[in-house]
Amino acid sequence: MGPAEVAAGAALAAQQGARVLLFGPAEQMGAPAEGVELVDAPVSIAKSADPARAVRSTPESSIVQATRAMAEGRAHALVCAGGTGAALAAGLFNIKRARGVHRPALALPLPVPGRPVTLLDVGANAQARSEHLVQFAFMGAAFASAVLGVRRPRVGLLSNGEERERGNELVVQACTALLQHAEEGRLSFVGNVEGGDLVTGVADVIVTDGFTGNVALKLMEGVSQTMLRAVRDAAMASWRGKLGGALLRPSLRAFREDIDPEGHGGAYLLGLRQLAVVPHGRFSREGFARAILRAQRGAMEDVVGATHLALERAEILRRVPASADPASLRDSI
Repeated sequence: MGPAEVAAGAALAAQQGARVLLFGPAEQMGAPAEGVELVDAPVSIAKSADPARAVRSTPESSIVQATRAMAEGRAHALVCAGGTGAALAAGLFNIKRARGVHRPALALPLPVPGRPVTLLDVGANAQARSEHLVQFAFMGAAFASAVLGVRRPRVGLLSNGEERERGNELVVQACTALLQHAEEGRLSFVGNVEGGDLVTGVADVIVTDGFTGNVALKLMEGVSQTMLRAVRDAAMASWRGKLGGALLRPSLRAFREDIDPEGHGGAYLLGLRQLAVVPHGRFSREGFARAILRAQRGAMEDVVGATHLALERAEILRRVPASADPASLRDSI
């Protein structure tokens, strides 16, 4: 997503009522639209191999300036069109983790027809401990309820089998802890779910570590794109296919909207003191505008407060306050 596309997306969002503070190279973005305040920030660290070091050493970068605006109260939600690693690092340094949260997690509503399934973590943490997955479960359930309107979301734990004994040590420990919370009525936990259940509706929220979640997400994206291309090629291969495609076009248009990954605006970075949304790098200007509007809605509905309250009620917040110096950034994807 280039600077011009980002500026166009910001303009679209502003037309729909959003107030946008836009950081980026003014020379490439052009004159800002009405409702958009442009801050010239020509330096980008989106592709840095070491995001934590880049954040420390490049205070003039666009993502660092944007997260500082959040910390200073000049903005209430962040939408990052750059790299996830840079967004996570800058968010941890400037916005900071919510008190008692072990690790932030990227939550993504998967575009499943009928009812979205929220998958987290999809890339914030390459490694995780069982207590991290437990917090992810409560954060994901609170997110699905506050943003997607799901009443008492059903939570599943991604594993290689449904039995509670299946999975590696991380999954077994997390499953035991989540079952205990379910027995105490704190969480609607359906148990272990397999990879195929990501799209079957068995659970509204599916929890895993960032490495596994990122691989699963990209596999789904690759398979869906390949299948859509194959269907399109088959429909164009003969006159019968073209005729059938014409008859099915209205239904297929609705189906395409259901599975459009831009529909929910991207992944939500949960666990910070303020909300951040990370759109996919291949989003169009319409998708970026939708991300801004979703972030605005999330801030107005206090998604951060709802997720933190869920953790507090479950009594699973860290007892030691989060450090001002973010740790374990080397584990981010």
